[in-house]
Amino acid sequence: MAVQQLAPLTLSDEERAELKSLTMRRKTAQALALRARIVLACAEGGQNREVAAKLGLDRSTVGKWRRRFVGRRVDGLHDEPRSGAPRTVDDARIEAVIVRTLESCPKNATHWSSRDMAKASGQSVSTVQRIWRAFGLQPHRMETFKLSTDPNFVAKVRDVVGLYVSPPEHAIVLCVDEKSQIQALDRSQPMLPMRPGQPARRSHDYTRHGTTSLFAALNIASGRVIGKCYGRHRAAEFRKFLDQIEAAVPRELDVHLVMDMCGRPR
Repeated sequence: MAVQQLAPLTLSDEERAELKSLTMRRKTAQALALRARIVLACAEGGQNREVAAKLGLDRSTVGKWRRRFVGRRVDGLHDEPRSGAPRTVDDARIEAVIVRTLESCPKNATHWSSRDMAKASGQSVSTVQRIWRAFGLQPHRMETFKLSTDPNFVAKVRDVVGLYVSPPEHAIVLCVDEKSQIQALDRSQPMLPMRPGQPARRSHDYTRHGTTSLFAALNIASGRVIGKCYGRHRAAEFRKFLDQIEAAVPRELDVHLVMDMCGRPR
């Protein structure tokens, strides 16, 4: 069956610039940015099947937005008005809530709560919460980061990444780490097995049997793990673990260890 050849989709300079702006602007909705990419790909001469394969979309989706653009140009890429009650919060009020959330803090508090923002912006608590959810804002959450002050940080990162990505020939690369203070726990009573109509059951309390320290080395090429538990977490135990690695690796291979020296037993 012959493939139907679609008429070329031609863009003016203004339309091409506007579509490219939609794909790069941070505030553009993802759906609208995707439609702009579809039209730009079609304008390069691609048929619907080719554009769909390139962007990982269904052929009918590409055809839909090609037709919408040909009929109504850029305006055709926007969603049609939906049925139902009209919006009660306009874009200006939504933008005001977002800007206040990102660029200010309430008095006598470290971050905005939905109630505080509702009072400050004149919106309801539920409206503020919907705006925050829509734009992925979570003022109550805080994460940490750390910048290295090591002047050789970049060179060291390249060495480590190079070992992972392209291990040397006749060598083995092991990622080594440890987990200390692992509690050895056991239930105070034997577990009762599952029965028809009744799940397996176990007692709520447990008996402590001290702690153990796990040393492990991951072979990044094969996924094999060399591991050993010790009763104490000292340099002596770590040295024993290195001897175990040496014994487990064939003698003809060089050994490269990647490990975090912070908190290493001494």
